[in-house]
Amino acid sequence: MTIPRAVDAVVAGGGTAGAAVAAALAGLGWEVVLVEPGLDSTKRLSGELIHPPGVNDLAELGLLQTPVPPGISFALKDGELTCLRSNDERQQRAFHGLARALAMNAIRGVTEGFSKELDIVGVGFKATVDGSRVVFSLGYSHPVIFPIPEGIKVAVDAKANRVTVTGIDRQQVGQVAAEIRGLRKPDPYKQKGIRYVGEVLKKKAGKAGATGAGTK
Repeated sequence: MTIPRAVDAVVAGGGTAGAAVAAALAGLGWEVVLVEPGLDSTKRLSGELIHPPGVNDLAELGLLQTPVPPGISFALKDGELTCLRSNDERQQRAFHGLARALAMNAIRGVTEGFSKELDIVGVGFKATVDGSRVVFSLGYSHPVIFPIPEGIKVAVDAKANRVTVTGIDRQQVGQVAAEIRGLRKPDPYKQKGIRYVGEVLKKKAGKAGATGAGTK
């Protein structure tokens, strides 16, 4: 199994910073994840350890599989999911926290779901959902078509000019939201474009404002 970049950075990164991150991940790894009643997880009935290729979580919102790093296993007992590691080596400690976080996100995803909201700012800028795609008017000479990936739902509040992306996979929701934002990133001068709700933008002054030209 290929080591994820984030974990690889923790394992390979020397010095105090790398050790601190690894210790933080290892500490989180021992925290118990509560499993909602009615949530079906692999090996739940037998109570055996969950081994690769992954942990399957099934609920009303859908099915999600979480990869399990080498040397990491899970035990489910009385509605509590515990992440276990085979040894205390640095790489295992890093994997420990990562695996626990991924499992927790999977459980939250299939029970509550994840969402990301974006505001469309600009005169004439708008979006509409047309079947399995979103049609954006973003000041270009043509409409921008964004296909909605499988497993993702997109809703548009026309009054607030707000787009909401929802899904069970946290990474996918964030990725789709980032791609939508990239269709028309906020302008640094007039700040029109697509931005995350609550995103703080740093407005740049125009040339006249920066040089003082035109002032008496």
